Amino acid sequence: MTDPIRLSKRLAEQVGCSRREAELYIEGGWVTVDGQVIEEPQFKVEQQLVVLHPDAVLTQQEPITLIVHKPVGMVADDALKLLRKETQAAADLSAIRPLQRHFERLTLCLPLDTDACGLQVFTQNFSVSRKLNEDINKLEQEFIVEVSGELVSHGLKRLAHGLNFRGKPLMPCKVSWQNETRLRFALKNPLPGQIRHMCEAVGLKVINLKRIRIGGVPMAKLPLGEWRYLGPKEKF
Repeated sequence: MTDPIRLSKRLAEQVGCSRREAELYIEGGWVTVDGQVIEEPQFKVEQQLVVLHPDAVLTQQEPITLIVHKPVGMVADDALKLLRKETQAAADLSAIRPLQRHFERLTLCLPLDTDACGLQVFTQNFSVSRKLNEDINKLEQEFIVEVSGELVSHGLKRLAHGLNFRGKPLMPCKVSWQNETRLRFALKNPLPGQIRHMCEAVGLKVINLKRIRIGGVPMAKLPLGEWRYLGPKEKF
């Protein structure tokens, strides 16, 4: 019998690398213990089988940002429950290897209303969360709004400029018809309930509200309830 030792120490002794290199291999998801991927260098092992993946590379794990398609009726914070390896979109082209650590210590940015669906952002990257917070009045957000009812005279022009919300005039925005029942809104820093209020002010009832873009990052064809990584070339 031997006393348990840290996985990083066991791996370093086993493959002849430094302790720091062993930690990077483990944190990168390249090491299994009895067939199970372990990402914690401090994990204690005894006589278990420790294996380093033959394609393992030494890379520092960078903070990541995740884009999720939040369903209607889900509180923004609860969208965290959708983030697991099994719900990664098949069309994710980021080439990032999913790790359990990617679903931890995430910050919610620009939360959607509970009655809205669409693009929701979670990040570990401080520079991303800072930008989304500091530039909130500069970043354009795009929504597709399904409506019913009859638009009042000059209603589209009033939506673009001339309405008040909570006693204050709203900033100008871009509004256009996408088809007979769907409006496209492009506006900056919409307040909770603002778009619904705007539609009601011109005789329309909102049936569905979906955010499809924040700044330069579109949701594209991300399926409902699934997520993808923010690509290395994507910028909000």
